Amino acid sequence: MTRKTWIILAIVTLIVVAGAGAWYRFRVQTPPTVNAEALRTRDLDALVSASGKIQPQRQVNISANTMGRVTRLSVQEGQRVKAGQFLLEIDPRSLSGQIERGEASVAAARSSLQQARTAIDQAQINLDLAMQNLARQQELSKDGLTTREALERAQNEVAARQAEIKVRQQEVQTREQQIRQEQASLSTTRYNLSQVIISSPMDGLVTRRNIEEGENVMVGTMNNAGTVLLTVADMSVIQAEVEVDETDIPTVVLGQVAQITIDAVPDRTFRGHVTEIGNSPIQTTATGTTAQAQATNFKVVITIDEAVPDIRPGFTCTAEITTATRKGVVAVPIQALTVREMLFDATGGLVHEPPPVRPRQGLFGGSAAAPRATTPPEPGPGQARKEAEGVFVVKDGRAVFTPVKVGIAGERYFEVLSGLAANDRVITGPFASVRELADGEPVTLEETARASNP
Repeated sequence: MTRKTWIILAIVTLIVVAGAGAWYRFRVQTPPTVNAEALRTRDLDALVSASGKIQPQRQVNISANTMGRVTRLSVQEGQRVKAGQFLLEIDPRSLSGQIERGEASVAAARSSLQQARTAIDQAQINLDLAMQNLARQQELSKDGLTTREALERAQNEVAARQAEIKVRQQEVQTREQQIRQEQASLSTTRYNLSQVIISSPMDGLVTRRNIEEGENVMVGTMNNAGTVLLTVADMSVIQAEVEVDETDIPTVVLGQVAQITIDAVPDRTFRGHVTEIGNSPIQTTATGTTAQAQATNFKVVITIDEAVPDIRPGFTCTAEITTATRKGVVAVPIQALTVREMLFDATGGLVHEPPPVRPRQGLFGGSAAAPRATTPPEPGPGQARKEAEGVFVVKDGRAVFTPVKVGIAGERYFEVLSGLAANDRVITGPFASVRELADGEPVTLEETARASNP
């Protein structure tokens, strides 16, 4: 044969082979290729993750009880202090003058009290004289040696002297109360004077200093907060104050173990435990639609059980709280779970229906067969369709939907409470395949496809 003939035969052969391949592809329905994983027992931890700030367990904001100018300041921000250590002093001269005035007022009140008591003695003497005069007038009246007017005058004199004594006694009580008032005022002034020297209430770290020497200090009122001079924090016990979503709060209880990571301390994780759970949601200042869309969070306090080097209040942190632990349980990958509308009989048992026909690929990439049926057949007597959560288990080359009941969720696996056993092979991917698989549909495992196509 000539060369031209060989070329024609080769072209015809290629056309025939291509046509046969296309026909085969058109006629044969290729099962989807999936990934499967054999289940085994695992240890699972259910975690609640939340972020927040590092804060000391005890922190004291130091304010002034008296107004004045700061004359001495002996600490810097970041300095460690001991309980009772001198921090600052407010100018005491104004209060010293008030004390001198108060002492003078107390002395004057005591002098007035002494005068009132002397007046009582004088009034008592006058009363005794009036009573003696009345007794003489009564004796003379019996003998008819005095007039009725003189007798009545003596009686009135006695009554007047008795009233005078009562007045003097009341005046003494008033002077005594005045002394108590002046003494109380003097005590308050002396207390204020003692407060001009401010000492540290505890061992700790000066985390904030809002005052400079020479500045004036304002005292807080009902509508105006006073000046916070210093903040001293006890850094021996550190807490992580995190915001936990409302959906996770029911699973968080006191004493649960947590792992805390601090952004400023990389490559380290610190152990802690939950010591406080907020009963009210964290108030937000957002308004309008922003506030409505914002999630509701609760404050959870975690005490860190380890020493944290070079820690400062306000560091950003993330906590993972272990809310539940399971040892040696059958676990299914999270991505294997899916939801299907399945048919169940009157006893609640799953009814496996024939899988719908998967469309075949046509000669030119189109769908040669009819698409999957979108409307399932009507349930039989006593049967009902409802959504069920489950996985696809590989059995005899088919994906069999199996309802499961899951427990806690780990980082990558769910605890299986019922429906599966160890060594069951469940389909884990690809995601599109898991989403589109039908119960009973033939599948090809990825490793099998690789072995058949080296």
